[in-house]
Amino acid sequence: MNRVRRLRIVLYCLLAGGAGILVGSRALTPYFQVPEVAAAPQSAAPQSMAGIQTTFAPIVEKDLPAVVNISSSKIVRMTNGDQPFFMDPFFRQFFGDNFGRQFRAPQQRERGLGSGVIVKSDGYILTNNHVIEGANEINVTLLDKRNFKAKIIGTDPKTDIGVLKIEATGLPTLPLGDSSKVRVGDLVLAMGQPFGLSHTVTMGIVSAKGRTERDGLDLNPQGYEDFIQTDAAINPGNSGGALVDMRGDLIGINTAILSGGGGGNQGIGFAVPVNMARAVMDQLIAHGKVSRGYLGVQIQEITPPMAKSFQLTDTRGALVAEVEPNTPAAAAGIQRGDIIREMDGQPVENSTQLRLRISMLPPGATVHLKLLRGGVEKTVAVKLGEAPGDQSRASSGGGSDNGSNALDGVSVQDLDYQTLRQLQLPGSTKGVVVTDVADGSAAADTGLRPGDVIQEVDHTPISNTSDFNRAIRRAAGHTVLLLVNRGGTTFYVAIEPH
Repeated sequence: MNRVRRLRIVLYCLLAGGAGILVGSRALTPYFQVPEVAAAPQSAAPQSMAGIQTTFAPIVEKDLPAVVNISSSKIVRMTNGDQPFFMDPFFRQFFGDNFGRQFRAPQQRERGLGSGVIVKSDGYILTNNHVIEGANEINVTLLDKRNFKAKIIGTDPKTDIGVLKIEATGLPTLPLGDSSKVRVGDLVLAMGQPFGLSHTVTMGIVSAKGRTERDGLDLNPQGYEDFIQTDAAINPGNSGGALVDMRGDLIGINTAILSGGGGGNQGIGFAVPVNMARAVMDQLIAHGKVSRGYLGVQIQEITPPMAKSFQLTDTRGALVAEVEPNTPAAAAGIQRGDIIREMDGQPVENSTQLRLRISMLPPGATVHLKLLRGGVEKTVAVKLGEAPGDQSRASSGGGSDNGSNALDGVSVQDLDYQTLRQLQLPGSTKGVVVTDVADGSAAADTGLRPGDVIQEVDHTPISNTSDFNRAIRRAAGHTVLLLVNRGGTTFYVAIEPH
């Protein structure tokens, strides 16, 4: 091979993907060799060359119409604490600490941009909870520029999944894949609206699977993490968009990035696996909330010193640190110090994996756990209960034509035995407990606060978050009357929408 031909091949490698790189006077060895191929006619753009994919256009053309732009807005009322005049000690010494509270704080509108994926032709859209959280108005724009107002069907902060609905039929959809079959190294495409740039596509690979807080992540504290990691460029605005495989199937919902403080892509992005997103979506559509299996134990990782103390040969499994009373685990005879090694015949690698697998099962399901107790194996059958209620967004269905809702900015969850005990309320108490009240909201103005138990909405008794959300949707646009239980004392609160 003469020198001219050698130079031509090195340049070809560089153009084909940087296979040959000159550093100083040295050449790095290409990681693949380019075989002899016949020159393709200039009018034909090959889809592959020497086994290397050179275009993803067919996948993009099929899938991109099902990826949408989501714009949301919410009204935020500034607190008087944000206004220095009202906090000035000179005035407060004359008028007291309540100075300024009689003045109505100004409002401001916050806007957000994100992405979503149409998964049902009659208008159901998967996105992230954080894209639509607290929104008073949500608009969805399709690739063909059609614009729709959307309503929230349900949200699940624990997995950062939300479901929207627009009034349309015959919409393009993305087929749902099987994220359990995704392999590290698979090519993937990320589709969304980074920085508001409509319908953008980037390419990369699956960098890792099963990323959780055990890997040092803190993407969803107290949530359920099982992220797909990818180096496909994901940026602000991609949240809620599609991660698709080379069949064009949806394998994940893009959720977060590690930005290194710069706010942009650093080659490390994360997506919620579609199997998890599908399970959450189905429950939100059917019931408006997510019900998860509940074992009733506190579990922890097994460290090497612990393994030595328990005379184990490895750190596989989940160590039971506490068994809560009156729970499925207690009824099945599980004890503190038990090590759960298998669930339904499948190995349990760590406590995070066990927690995730239990959460993906419905209440009432029976699981068979293989335990180690004092070095002796034991198998127990446990009928799962229902996990203590996750937060459910109080919403009139953002973007509805009924106007703002008096309880926008209020989050609630179902009551359970432990919560009632913490609130020192009788076990017979019915209602939902307030877990968060947004600063500056109408509810905050009337004094509603976390720990309050809402027992009635407009004289309708409330037993759970599903009852509550139905009542709130009916109350959109007008004053809402609540019966509130605070520390055993009940009283009425009337809340007017801003």
